[in-house]
Amino acid sequence: MDEFILIFRHEDGGKVASPEQMQIWMKQTMDWIGGIAAQNKFVSGTGLPFDESNRVVWHNNVVTNGPFGDIKETIGGFVIVKAVSVEEAVEFAKGSPVLLGEGNSVEVRKIAKEEDHQ
Repeated sequence: MDEFILIFRHEDGGKVASPEQMQIWMKQTMDWIGGIAAQNKFVSGTGLPFDESNRVVWHNNVVTNGPFGDIKETIGGFVIVKAVSVEEAVEFAKGSPVLLGEGNSVEVRKIAKEEDHQ
């Protein structure tokens, strides 16, 4: 079984949800993760705040402060799952509450194993 990272992309990451919206979304997310965990396929995951603590370090060591108003899409978090195939990981991704937001997406990528680099 392989591990896959599900990367949550938000089209309007700078938009702040109301506390009520956040509470609803968090419950939906915890229920979704709970379903994956019930199959013993949840590995880990976390949200990534989009706030003034964000930084980008460029190739010439220039550091840019956030938030980044010119960036249309942000990464809001990720989940790592165990799956027998990319198709199974995609099925997990299809259930993500992130997809309830118009323009949002979940990128599914296989996590390399040590033997993949030998």
